[in-house]
This record gives sequence, structure tokens and C-alpha cells, in this order.
Amino acid sequence: MPKSSSFIAARRAATLAAAMTLTLYTAGAWADDAAPPPSSTSQQSDAPAKPASKWKIGIGPGVVITPLYPGSRELRVFPYPALDISYDDRVFSQGPDVLGLNVLRSENYHVGAALSFDFQSRHEKDDPHLHGLGNVDGGPKLKLFADYTAWIFTGSVAMYQDIAGNGQGKTVVTDLYASLPVGGWLFSMGPGFTWADAEYTRTFFGVSSQQSAASGLPAYNTGAGIRDVHLNGYVSYDISKHWAASVAVTLGRLQHYAAASPITERRSELNTLASVNYRF
Repeated sequence: MPKSSSFIAARRAATLAAAMTLTLYTAGAWADDAAPPPSSTSQQSDAPAKPASKWKIGIGPGVVITPLYPGSRELRVFPYPALDISYDDRVFSQGPDVLGLNVLRSENYHVGAALSFDFQSRHEKDDPHLHGLGNVDGGPKLKLFADYTAWIFTGSVAMYQDIAGNGQGKTVVTDLYASLPVGGWLFSMGPGFTWADAEYTRTFFGVSSQQSAASGLPAYNTGAGIRDVHLNGYVSYDISKHWAASVAVTLGRLQHYAAASPITERRSELNTLASVNYRF
């Protein structure tokens, strides 16, 4: 299972998927490693050791806070089922990754693919500012990812490709972060950036001549480039053997075509996922 992912930007899409999923996996791995030492009594020593289950299952409620649409000054909040399920560190369902496969894996790295759902969208009814621009729906994306961990540092890269024909094109999220466990706590933080292709920037930040006539906004042409730079933060706490709480936050700053678009009302972005999980 990947050790990071930004949910909206990730994580988002894009953004919140890579960092968040990687750190969630890391937290689970440390929790599993914290097993009590074996007893010295002969009765327990003679008992056969119970094999560790290849399943790791965590479910619970979550809440997402994300921009109403890319470049919006408003935020939206909605409930989200927080899943953290894997089998033999091979097949997983985690966060926005509905179903994923680690094709290559070890204690230090993962390489694989996933079917990921992206909630990033924009509708004319969201804001009078959007009248005449048309709607952009969220939907499934193909995700290809890789991550590598050395000591407390993890580097990850994830490519998201729109497969629903919603004009969201391709984005690539790159992150680097450090993780530190302290007792039942896990803290992770690090920078990253998102690259977007011309189709993505045209859909969310471009204004065609027809859209300009309908909306009153000036025409605006875009191309491929850096969409945003961001800082990921993650904190989790093991409340008990079965219960854990976590908060993942991504603070971003739109760049280049996204920053200069007449659609954009605010360059700063906040994406947050908070959850409480029960681990079986």
C-alpha cells in the first residue's frame, strides 16, 4: 500500500491522496510492530504462535474540507467514509483509492496502480462568478504511483489520469516528507507540488471566447505547467488497540496559469481530511 497520498489534490484530489494514504499506511505499520514481548512462562512458550493475519482493516467516519471549486474563496464540508483496508500489502482500498494494487513492494518502497475517485468539480450554481463557464464533474481516475522510504524520509510521486471524459486531463503530484512516531502519536510533514497538463488547466482555469461572451470574464488561454506548491501535514493518535484518530492537512498556493486565471478568486488552498477509525 502506498505510504502517502494527497486526498484532493491530491487528494484531492491528487493532492490530499498521495501524502495522506502513505502516512496512514505508515501509522498502521508502526502500530502493528508495537506488539508486546513474549511471556517467559513455559506454558505460553510451548503454545504455538498465532500467525499474523494478512488482512489490515480500518473503517470509520470522516469529514472533508476542500475548496468549493479550484480557485474558489469558499470552502465546502462533507462526510466521507474513511477506509484503510489491505491484504498482504498487495491489494488495498484506502482513502480516495477505491481499489489499488502494489505491483512491486518491500519495506522501503511501493510501485503500483489504483482506481481513484476525485471529488474535484465545478458547477455554475456554485457561485454567480461561474455563470456561463459550464459544469465540470468529478469522477474516477487511473492512478500510477511509486514511493520510497529511507530512514524517516519518504518521497512519492503519483500520476492521475481522467478516465471519465470530464476534461480533467492529467496531473502529477510529487511529495517529500518526514515522519516521526512519539508514543501513540505519529507526526508527518513535508513539501510538494502538482503539475497539470494543458487539458486540466484549460478545463478549470481557461476561458474560451464562447465562455467569455457568456460569462463576461476575459478570454484566457492556458497550457501545461505547475498547478500549485503545497505543504502536507499529518497527525494520528492511537486511542486504544482498536481505535485511532487522524487529521491530514494540505496547504497549497496556486501557481502560473492557475494563479493568473480570471476564474481564480483566491490563490491559497486548504484541503483537510479528519477521521476516526476502528481497526479490526
